[in-house]
Amino acid sequence: MSELAVPSPGRIWLAAARPRTLPAAVAPVLVGSALAFHDGRLQGLTAGLCLAFALLVQIGANFANDYFDFVQGADTSARLGPKRAVASGWVSPAAMRRAMVATFAVAILAGAGLILRGGPWMAAVGFASVLCAVAYTGGPFPLGYHGLGDLFVFIFFGLVAVTMTYFVQAGGVSGAVILAAVPIGLLTANILVVNNYRDMETDAAAGKRTLVVKFGRGFARGQYALSLLMAGLVPVLFWRDGFGLGSLLPLLLIPLGGRLHRRLRSGPTPGELIALLGDTAKLVAAYAVLFAIGINL
Repeated sequence: MSELAVPSPGRIWLAAARPRTLPAAVAPVLVGSALAFHDGRLQGLTAGLCLAFALLVQIGANFANDYFDFVQGADTSARLGPKRAVASGWVSPAAMRRAMVATFAVAILAGAGLILRGGPWMAAVGFASVLCAVAYTGGPFPLGYHGLGDLFVFIFFGLVAVTMTYFVQAGGVSGAVILAAVPIGLLTANILVVNNYRDMETDAAAGKRTLVVKFGRGFARGQYALSLLMAGLVPVLFWRDGFGLGSLLPLLLIPLGGRLHRRLRSGPTPGELIALLGDTAKLVAAYAVLFAIGINL
């Protein structure tokens, strides 16, 4: 590749941060804070710290993924998705590793403020979040290479992120908070489904045994659809349990979800899957916004 084709350093690092994935960090904080507002327990500064921590961990995880997938051989010139900074030779492995460590260090500093509000055991939650962000593609047992990525995305971007955002503001967690975390985790995992759907062949060649590699693209399409259906059920359960009609606002996204699933079923090209990944992330954001507004109407 000629030097003229190399992006500027700013564009390289922006791409490495993978802004398409960042709605996955914002959505759980928005929903957890909206529930805190509903219960009269919203704390703006605490919510801001939660958002900073979530975004930094997500960006750090993306840097870790860029680094470890190159080291593990999953990112090569045969990869069909967007160019990765290390695999493309735009950033050295050592520089990406330093960026990963620095980002996680700043995330821990932001998380220190949450320890003051949620108690010492929040340190364990923060440590586990950072550890799993690294262990997704790094360490002796990389989660993403053993088909566990989807599960841990559901747990940490759904259950943990929503409930802990609420907890540090309200001092406790209710059944409604746990229920609200489910669709956020499932829809966020769908981002990973699309990513792994696109990279199935190169992941298989590198020994990265994602669920798509293990069970095939038909399974992935079913997983994607089931997550959409379950996300649509949760607002109905909130309405049944006494929340107002506004809690049904996320159901307005059903047509969009259907279109996204049809695009996945249509045998899309790698370029179309890149667009679908971004649109799936936008669905997570739209769901979180409508849910946050709806439960407070």
